[in-house]
Amino acid sequence: MDYFDRLETREPAERERALMAALPGLIRHAQTKTPGFAELLHGVDPAAITSRAALAQLPLVRKSELKDRQRAALPFAGLAAVSTGSLARIYASPGPTYDPEGRTPDYWRFARALFAAGFRSGDLVHNCFAYHMTPAGFIADLGAQALGCTVFPGGTGNTEMQVAAMRDLRPRGYVGTPSFLRIIVEKADEMGADISSLERALVAAEALPPALRAQLDGRGIRTLQCYASADLGLMAYESQAREGMIVDEGLIVEIVRPGTGDPVAECDVGEVVVTSFTEAYPLLRFATGDLSAVLPGPSPCGRTNMRIKGWLGRADQATKVRGMFVHPSQVAEVVRRHPEIGRARLVVDADAHGADRMTLECELPDDTGQALSRAIAETLREVCHLRGEVRCAVSGSLPHDGKVIEDRRTYG
Repeated sequence: MDYFDRLETREPAERERALMAALPGLIRHAQTKTPGFAELLHGVDPAAITSRAALAQLPLVRKSELKDRQRAALPFAGLAAVSTGSLARIYASPGPTYDPEGRTPDYWRFARALFAAGFRSGDLVHNCFAYHMTPAGFIADLGAQALGCTVFPGGTGNTEMQVAAMRDLRPRGYVGTPSFLRIIVEKADEMGADISSLERALVAAEALPPALRAQLDGRGIRTLQCYASADLGLMAYESQAREGMIVDEGLIVEIVRPGTGDPVAECDVGEVVVTSFTEAYPLLRFATGDLSAVLPGPSPCGRTNMRIKGWLGRADQATKVRGMFVHPSQVAEVVRRHPEIGRARLVVDADAHGADRMTLECELPDDTGQALSRAIAETLREVCHLRGEVRCAVSGSLPHDGKVIEDRRTYG
């Protein structure tokens, strides 16, 4: 069988119906089992949330705000649906923010990505994700075990010992960061150790440059990547087609304009927002802070779920202008107050004297007069508490790259 299960090859309309039909139950579960969502979703009728348009009206839970939310209501900001005593593990990410792990098998849904990367039952997997405090090591470990693999818990560091273990145990697959796999391969060459048993690698947590992928492929290690986080587990993964990342079957993914919760036009770059059906930690409209875009059409591998282009940067483009922070949400508020604006981008640069300068580039109708430009400039000053210029742009001329604030200043 070429697929992990039949869910991967469903007709897209069938998948969408199933996800939307499950939404009311998820919202009701979150409202009744978590005080955090009971407050956030107060007054929301779960039965009315049966479409993406309805879902888009619900508030976002921003990853960037999670630390402060948790400080106010330790340990999980009231968003977990079970008590700490019912969990398998609790993790800490820098901040710190705390992440729960429930007791269901393959809690992080990682087996699907491993299968797509070529891992199979009976394989020995050398796991070089960290097992200490953060969940990465266990995300891969639990997924591999669910798939029927045997795991060597290598963790991070100790390169010579990692090479020796690979030489002696002859694993078929590697999971970890791509940069550490490169270090291991180079150390094996230096030691004269045979690690040619490695045929597969599934990497995450950092970029996989094309040159490094080609280098690893040249060594006989076919390397694929996936997209996961400590909050949500697996979100998307590559298949053997290597054309975009396929969204996991247990999620609803939206791409929204940074600073808002509004979905962008198809193929535009925006912030990745995820709704997860994980019972113990039912995150609704979780704004990851990552940028991506939808890749149209199904994958050539036959999987039919939504594809995204992978990680394209950070949505949190806040920058400091004349000593004050300016946020994408403030730009969004300016646009909201002036419906004539089609698209906007705040450009920050320096004037001839080196002083900070900001210009709001706006796509506006051709017949826009000076009065509207002055009104937009005044709104910009009211919202950002900073003066800025307004420049009219032709409709459709601003890039669709997800940038709401572009900082063009150079330093040094």
